[in-house]
Amino acid sequence: MKISAWHRARGDVIHFTRSPYRHLDEPAYDAVYGGAIFKFSEERVRRFEAEWPGALLGGTGSGRIATVEEIPGFVESGLDYALYPDFNASIGFTQRGCRLSCKFCVVPGKEGKPRSVASIADIWRGDPWPRNLHLLDNDFFGAPGWEERMAEIRDGGFKVSFTQGINVRAMTDEVASALSSVEYRDDGFTKRRLYTAWDNLKDEEVFFRGVDTLERHGVPPSHLMTFMLVGFDKKETWERIFHRFDRMVARGIRPYPMVFDNSRRDLKRFQRWVVTGLYRAVPWKSYDGGYKASRVVGPNQGDLFAPAS
Repeated sequence: MKISAWHRARGDVIHFTRSPYRHLDEPAYDAVYGGAIFKFSEERVRRFEAEWPGALLGGTGSGRIATVEEIPGFVESGLDYALYPDFNASIGFTQRGCRLSCKFCVVPGKEGKPRSVASIADIWRGDPWPRNLHLLDNDFFGAPGWEERMAEIRDGGFKVSFTQGINVRAMTDEVASALSSVEYRDDGFTKRRLYTAWDNLKDEEVFFRGVDTLERHGVPPSHLMTFMLVGFDKKETWERIFHRFDRMVARGIRPYPMVFDNSRRDLKRFQRWVVTGLYRAVPWKSYDGGYKASRVVGPNQGDLFAPAS
């Protein structure tokens, strides 16, 4: 979106696609760019490079360290929302970098120490667009100036999705109070939702201390969707995985397994069992990866999943 906005500002014509293939009727381009987020896109990346020799490729999944700002002659020109005509929220970063150094994360190496980069006014598209904000900050409360950003969200009447999550391990009364004062939402802006993570069993005590702090300030555990990294810890066992899972479910938290190694079919199967909600109806030992489910809404029960007939 940054690259496209820059080119449009120069009067260039843009073609946007998710396909790495060159179609027979495609014209020659003055410049071609590609981005890949995840490592599992390696095959598509290789195909893209074969189809478009000389293209500038970036993103964590590309194996390159180039950033948009390093493009020769690049000038910050905002975001080109025309690439996503059905998207009506506003998206961006108020800060970059991270104060932590998790072994599985590339953010500190790519972005360095946390720093403030934009205000809410810089990110919102303005009227007539809704006051819905997708914040992509990796560690919103880890950068200086977060108090001002929260005041801007609250005073401006914005709904905000902290899409990349908040660090519940570093939760304080001040942060919890600030969160309870704003309209936090899921990425569809329909449900009260905060995203967070519990990746290591050793963080159990500090994780639930943060959950307690949030609840004390009016943010119930049922508002938390917690990403649980699986398949990274070499000491990990199914017993340890289910200890985390069961503790969160018992507390009313919604777990979301994140599989580190996509070749682990057993973990991908576990992920499907959890994210579809089938764990509420089918014991893990009885679960079949091809199990079909249909949605059932019962009185005062919320969303349940049951076998499809």
